[in-house]
Amino acid sequence: MKSGFITILGRPNVGKSTLLNAIAGQKIAIVSSKPQTTRNAIKAIITKGDSQLIFTDTPGIHKPKNKLGEKMNETIKDSQDGVDVILFLIDANDKAITPANQKIVERVKGIKAKRILVINKVDEVKKEHILELIKLYSDECDFEAIIPISALKNDGIKHLIDEIIKIIPESPWYYDEDEFTDQTERQIVEETIREKCLRLLDEEVPHGIAVEVISMKKRPRKKLYDIDATIYCERKSHKGIIIGKDGVTLKRIGERSRADIEKMLDTKVNLKLWVKVKEGWRDDANKLKEFYK
Repeated sequence: MKSGFITILGRPNVGKSTLLNAIAGQKIAIVSSKPQTTRNAIKAIITKGDSQLIFTDTPGIHKPKNKLGEKMNETIKDSQDGVDVILFLIDANDKAITPANQKIVERVKGIKAKRILVINKVDEVKKEHILELIKLYSDECDFEAIIPISALKNDGIKHLIDEIIKIIPESPWYYDEDEFTDQTERQIVEETIREKCLRLLDEEVPHGIAVEVISMKKRPRKKLYDIDATIYCERKSHKGIIIGKDGVTLKRIGERSRADIEKMLDTKVNLKLWVKVKEGWRDDANKLKEFYK
């Protein structure tokens, strides 16, 4: 038997969550076009043959602007401890090693783990450009493998998994064979609602949002969940934007969230959403503990 812990590192918006979902073969992490979508370390557990792979998606490495950003960077650091493999994900559209990626290269060099460079979005560039990136990064750091992929199109994912299996150690499994994530249903519901906020709201509003499930109960003898959740924002003006004229925006958030939650729980859902203001919560250590326990 073999098992290994694999952490995915990269800058914001490079496709880490899309990669995690492609590896898992199902939706584990929320995805949006906005940077800093991922706030927590999210695990996907893949059991294949006699091998178990525990992948961790991390927030994008960035310069924090508030205590939430600092906590996200701490999450990244914690996810590097004791891992067997680091997947360093870069964007195939990069023209060179960006300053942000150069810092990640230096960080990766200091981690005692096997290293794989993963070049994402290769469907968007010419093969010659990919070869140039391979040479650039090979000159900077030693990698066990360099693998071009398209996470969105599920291209190269099987090859990536096979390469990881080759280098993980012999070890007992840490999870049961049928487990696929360490997230609770409540956490998945919260993240699903936040994803819809990210997709339906513009500018700064989504980044100041946190979601908390207040109540989640299954009705006896009925295939139905009653879920009450609160969307927190930082300003009164943001509350109006989230609700929208005549409640239209909040209704859309609820409808789209409900569809995904019903698919995840395989049951009907009665979802009620509330919007409350908690000013400056991203810089409040106590409030961060409430939202990210």
